[in-house]
Amino acid sequence: MQRELGVNTWVWTSPLDDDGLEAIARKAQGFGYQLLELPVERPGDWDPALARERLDARGMGARVVGAMGEGRDLLDSATVAATQDYLRHCVDVAETVGSPTVAGPFTARTGRVWRMDPAERARAIAALREALAPVAGYAAERGILLAIEPLNRYETSLINTVAQALDALEPLLGQGVGLALDSYHLNIEERSPAEAIRLAGPHCRVVQVCGNDRGPVGVDHTDWESFFDALDDICYAGALTLESFTGNNDTIATAASIWRPLADSQDDLARISAEFLIDLQDRRSS
Repeated sequence: MQRELGVNTWVWTSPLDDDGLEAIARKAQGFGYQLLELPVERPGDWDPALARERLDARGMGARVVGAMGEGRDLLDSATVAATQDYLRHCVDVAETVGSPTVAGPFTARTGRVWRMDPAERARAIAALREALAPVAGYAAERGILLAIEPLNRYETSLINTVAQALDALEPLLGQGVGLALDSYHLNIEERSPAEAIRLAGPHCRVVQVCGNDRGPVGVDHTDWESFFDALDDICYAGALTLESFTGNNDTIATAASIWRPLADSQDDLARISAEFLIDLQDRRSS
């Protein structure tokens, strides 16, 4: 199966702006990417209508991702309403740019970790469901799906694995909510990333990839053949988007713990990944 390839603009910049989007789109298309993954860090950083116009002119698609930075947390009563408003804004952006999904770790602030006993976890899951439900309904009414991403144990305490995600989100799955799976987090938290993908099954709606060190795809220790076997087994026909980060920004690099260069250049990171993924898909399709 040939899947579209996308790349997150975080590979090169944070926050994204209109001028940066145009330059990145040109570069990404030259490397063989067919769509851009567009982060909404702060509403107003970039113009969704202009982005749609520019990407349409290039024949490129868009996928929207959210960022659960400072002040965004569905488990903190002081920030729930503002976080819901932010997520609704992300849905509006997705509708404008033509993205079928909004992906991200839409639980607590990224980097917030705390211990919970079973009763505390149950209360946190109940609070998450209650806070997500109206946003999921808003998304579903507009034909958009919230793809919730499990994160590794150093970035959240709540949902680290696919099994935890399926349990926590069960009442909302298929009701405006699905899963976003990231090879980086799967590598850390799952005993078998391939089996985790199979467990997610039809609820897997977004797949992000990078090397096990957050660097280029294909020059790392990830078993990409088994990863793709699992995607085939669940009939995942969506895009594969490269998500990595430049360390030259004030917010995302800290949240993702990017303390060193992950390739000789950010262009190399994107180019090497695209070349590997294109070659792998060609070989598997022949």
